[in-house]
Amino acid sequence: MNKTFAIDVVDGLTAKDKHLSSKYFYDDNGSRIFQEIMNMPSYYLTDSEFEILSLQAKQIVVALKFNQPFNIIELGAGDGFKTFKLLEYLVNKHIDFNYVPIDISEEAINILSEKLHERLPELSIKPQVGDYFEILNKKFQGNMPNLLLFLGSNIGNYLKDDAIALLKLFNKVMNSGDKLLIGMDLKKNPITIKNAYDDKDGITKRFNLNLLVRMNRELEADFKIDDFDFYCYYNPETGRVKSYIVSLKKQTVFLKKINKTIAFSQNELIWTELSKKYSLKEIEKLAHISGFQTKQHFLDCKHYFTDSLWQKE
Repeated sequence: MNKTFAIDVVDGLTAKDKHLSSKYFYDDNGSRIFQEIMNMPSYYLTDSEFEILSLQAKQIVVALKFNQPFNIIELGAGDGFKTFKLLEYLVNKHIDFNYVPIDISEEAINILSEKLHERLPELSIKPQVGDYFEILNKKFQGNMPNLLLFLGSNIGNYLKDDAIALLKLFNKVMNSGDKLLIGMDLKKNPITIKNAYDDKDGITKRFNLNLLVRMNRELEADFKIDDFDFYCYYNPETGRVKSYIVSLKKQTVFLKKINKTIAFSQNELIWTELSKKYSLKEIEKLAHISGFQTKQHFLDCKHYFTDSLWQKE
């Protein structure tokens, strides 16, 4: 049993306003469902970032200004779909670098490693499985410059203070002159954003309810999945999408492995995810507060998304 998961579940579900951390979405099954989300036509984020990394790989590499071998360290690498084009460009140009993908899902890392060995046999790959907070400290030791990848708008999942704390942590373990390429979703037509996070096929709903399935499996809980629903909304003024699991009736759930009973009232919410959308001005302010200098914004053709290149000051 994952003790941290158990503690966080109890803390979250016994809080006045129930909540569960979105980092627990990504067990092996959750990672598979998220691949489905990324393939949805309405989920523009994947296509937007893929376009940037495909069509602007050369510009990104030029902007790095690394004149010696370097490491690319990717946090939450997943299936590596978007990163592949950047890696392919570097390999084809015979640029000397190591790729260090980090993901909490061993299955995702194994699939990614296999795929990359097959498609880019010359690639130097050093995969890592685990929580990237624990791995990062070791990875920035040595004299090679580093490019840290934090793609897919993952930073948008953090509350403002938590986002700043995380970015300052990145900054602390990085060496002077190291770069961070960070994916951030931009503010845009609210309808476009709503359709991306509340799809008509219910894939996002399945992704959220998989948290209950995970608790049933790992904590021997007895959640009846059909007694819960999914809800999300977007506030264009704050740029926040918030997602919830909804208890459809008054009920109790028993978590056998930790001998804990949780009571739910009818229509009670469990907050599962925040996804923040940014303006370019907000991004530059966030970089500055966190100890980085904004070097360049790489935008897709619709200006839906940016991969912004920051440098440790």
